[in-house]
Amino acid sequence: MTDSVAVFIDYQNAHLTAHGLFASYGTRPEVSLIHPLRVAGRIVSKRRRASELTSVRVFRGRPNPEHHPTPTAANDAQTAAWQRDRRVRVIRRDLNYRGWPEHPPREKGVDVALAINLVESAMLAEFDAAVVFTCDTDILPAVEMAFRRTEPNIEVACWIGAKPLWFPQALAQNPRRYLPYCHFLNESDFDAVRDRTDYLGAR
Repeated sequence: MTDSVAVFIDYQNAHLTAHGLFASYGTRPEVSLIHPLRVAGRIVSKRRRASELTSVRVFRGRPNPEHHPTPTAANDAQTAAWQRDRRVRVIRRDLNYRGWPEHPPREKGVDVALAINLVESAMLAEFDAAVVFTCDTDILPAVEMAFRRTEPNIEVACWIGAKPLWFPQALAQNPRRYLPYCHFLNESDFDAVRDRTDYLGAR
């Protein structure tokens, strides 16, 4: 039997964590963009069971075009390009500009959107297995609920050097009980999944 696998990516978390771990000091975060479909394919290839990637769900913020027209155009172009593959769906939430320009805009509601989508999809059994790629502990309650209360296999992924979303209670009971299963991606994986496309130049 082949597992149908959905990969849920907290894009900003995955992208910036990779930048902090693998990019040279002083380089801009934009040079460390990752391609969601390549990331998902890399993760699925590491599974021990026969697997087919059926869904890639990307959660990220979208800049305000009035404040940041160029980043917004790049964000829109990326989304359009990624979604040319029918398996990829990008779920975006408008960035919060409270305190701008003194303070940079921040993502708002992205983690909640991922959590709800994960739990809902798991309850509907839309896949045999789901892999959540993030180190954001705000997602942990949703991961744990889906893991314990639904039928699909729930797994996580993170970059080597980052902290996986392992359940604290399980570790407290047994320091060697690492749940859920984590797929670790290394620097070689990062190089393989980087998105080097000049989206503005390609328009």
